[in-house]
Amino acid sequence: MAQTLLSRPAATATMPAQNAPKAPARLLYIDNLRWVMIMLVVSMHAAVTYSHLGSWYYMEDTPVSVAETGIFATYQATLQSFFMGFLFFIAGYFVPGAYDKKGAAKFIRDRAFRLGLPLLFFVFVLQPIAIYCIGLFHGEDVAPRGFADLYARYIINGRWLGGTGPLWFCEALLIFCLGYALFRTLRPGSNRQYPANPVHSAKGAGILPGKLKIWGLILAITVLTFLVRFPWPNGTAFYNLQFCYFSQYVLFFCAGTLAFRGDWLARFSISSGKYWGRVALIGGLTGWVALLVLGGAFKGQLAAYRGGLHWQSLGMAFWEAMTGTAISMYLIVWFRQKFNRQGAAARYFSANAFAVYVFHTPILIALSRMISGIHGPLLLKFCFLTLVSLAVSYALCSMLFRKLPLLKQIL
Repeated sequence: MAQTLLSRPAATATMPAQNAPKAPARLLYIDNLRWVMIMLVVSMHAAVTYSHLGSWYYMEDTPVSVAETGIFATYQATLQSFFMGFLFFIAGYFVPGAYDKKGAAKFIRDRAFRLGLPLLFFVFVLQPIAIYCIGLFHGEDVAPRGFADLYARYIINGRWLGGTGPLWFCEALLIFCLGYALFRTLRPGSNRQYPANPVHSAKGAGILPGKLKIWGLILAITVLTFLVRFPWPNGTAFYNLQFCYFSQYVLFFCAGTLAFRGDWLARFSISSGKYWGRVALIGGLTGWVALLVLGGAFKGQLAAYRGGLHWQSLGMAFWEAMTGTAISMYLIVWFRQKFNRQGAAARYFSANAFAVYVFHTPILIALSRMISGIHGPLLLKFCFLTLVSLAVSYALCSMLFRKLPLLKQIL
């Protein structure tokens, strides 16, 4: 599943030489970025377990100090600013080549299989298991007649409609891919035969976006995010889809499709990567501190950050867009220059990354419950839970789940 990013290693881009842009044969740095982002997803959910900042299935009932809250908030906000949007960007990068090769019908069937089946598996198997286990953890009588009764109520009451868990990403990506296929089908001339070297031949493909255009993207994300958070403030969800972040997701996905046509990932200069690294480090840190101090966060005035006609909401939208875009740009150049190779460990992480993404939820929940009686600094417990969850998830996925006949085709 090279072109859908999550479900298979994205190291190989296979396209006909005569009718599609010619991408590098192997993009190992993108593959490495992919499994690193998935590890960060696991770490985010481990952080929420102890910080109580965000939404997760199980959160340990332990007091969190002011200092711990500040560290967790900084870490989680920084991750949220880029890691999921970056996954959509990379996913978008592989979409045009797949569509060029397969055509509309086969492209849609492929995406429905590779994204839809894992999504359905989570919704109808893993999600109800997680709900049942959570009830048991808390000593609740979640199902008087057992799991079968809970499952029946889960279906009848329509709870499955929002039961996507982390697989909301597959749902959203599937929708984005269908939108792309519709765009290519309806737009005149969009299905033309692309030459082998689109960077020099395709109209507009040779234009590499500079700093000004990227800052324009940041401002566009800021404005759209600010407006979306009027009806959908930060912390709200519609059937597990957090629209408060979708402005970035949609624009990053679109940018990824354009990046493929223009071969942007290979052409971003080292100097541009360093520039955006400075923006992320200096601008991100100073902006974060200023936003918290001036906005009244330390006085408990948090509602204004979530949405509405408040400068804090606009400031948060800008900080997220700037920091997330800058980190993404830096990571592209850094990984391309330093990590465009794979040894045995990287190949192992890559091959099992999507399975870990699918299965880490019940594993992390069970492990966090098992160590709930261990007392100690929450930051240390967070690090321990992250590492153990990754180790156990990778072990089970590589040795068991990806070997099962019904799962190995979709994992």
